[in-house]
Amino acid sequence: MKKIILIALLPLFVIACKQKGPQFTIEGQITEAKDTMLYLEHLTLGDGVVQLDSIKLDEMGDFCLHGPRPENPEFYRLRIGGQIINLSIDSTETVSVKASLPQMGLGYQVSGSGNCDTIRMLALKLDTLTQRVRKVAEDRDLTLAERDEQIGALIDAYKTDVKLNFIQNRYGEASSYYAMFQEVGGQMVFNPVNDQSDITWFTALANSWEILYPQAPRTLNLQNIALQGHKNTRRRVLEINMDDEKVSETGIIDMGFPDKTGRERRLSELKGNVVLLDFTVYDMKGSQERTLALRELYNKYHERGFEIYQVSFDKSEHYWKTMSEQLPWVCVWDEEGLAHDIVQLYNLQSVPTWFLINRKPELVGRMELMDDLEKEIQRLL
Repeated sequence: MKKIILIALLPLFVIACKQKGPQFTIEGQITEAKDTMLYLEHLTLGDGVVQLDSIKLDEMGDFCLHGPRPENPEFYRLRIGGQIINLSIDSTETVSVKASLPQMGLGYQVSGSGNCDTIRMLALKLDTLTQRVRKVAEDRDLTLAERDEQIGALIDAYKTDVKLNFIQNRYGEASSYYAMFQEVGGQMVFNPVNDQSDITWFTALANSWEILYPQAPRTLNLQNIALQGHKNTRRRVLEINMDDEKVSETGIIDMGFPDKTGRERRLSELKGNVVLLDFTVYDMKGSQERTLALRELYNKYHERGFEIYQVSFDKSEHYWKTMSEQLPWVCVWDEEGLAHDIVQLYNLQSVPTWFLINRKPELVGRMELMDDLEKEIQRLL
């Protein structure tokens, strides 16, 4: 497996040379820290922790530290001894931090950067998780198996919370990158090696960063992680391509699922056509009438470049195969059903739901009803 490079792993400290050019500023006040050294450090991918600036604090604790502004989002920290405040910098020129040394790592305030404030909230949540995990781990009234089960449940609940409330629809944010690399007890909370759900979210970040920050080292890092994770878990494939300027909710997802012959069919195979991406359940009221309406549209516009990629969430594979046997478009089955991460990534609120994708491809329409579907297809064709 290719080496996974975390935000800051190596215990290597390198004094950075003064660089000319645009600078960012971290300013503020750390009280109760008289005569201590405050360091501004860059958490690099390849060179470990690089010291950028430092100051000896006086009784007031005021400070103003600088570093070269990065071309893409990067991660930094303020450190006094073992007390750490994690920060991210992209185009932000000045970030303000206020704290008191005894509670510096968790009790600080930050302004000037939404990402830095989100990182602050994530640090608080992770501290709460760590305390709960430690409490379970030290409970000798529980068996080892019971401790593992409870710790696993705590971590799973934490991941769900972070995915839905901090990462979803914010895949290109530095705070989302930070969240995916959090650790508890020296282990990554999100497992990019063999947890299919977590790998899906790493892939979402990788492709969003590829659009926003092509060829950036952290983009390549995410891509390598996602690629290796998919190699480790061959059962299903999801490649998520995001364009935050065009799609406000999630983005276009290139997915691969088996059709009724067992062959994996991918949404990307239909690139260059106008595609109706349809999420459905055949075993539900009104499904047959809806299928007839889709068939009429397909027969009418297929020769002009209209295709349908239909994902079924039916519980019964046999029922799905029976109902899709005679359908002329691409019909695939997701065995995980509504529990699949794709439901969260597309923010599906109800089923059936369809999405329209143009020839570029870009996701250009989303709707539960079919009243205006034909007009939209005609417009795109």
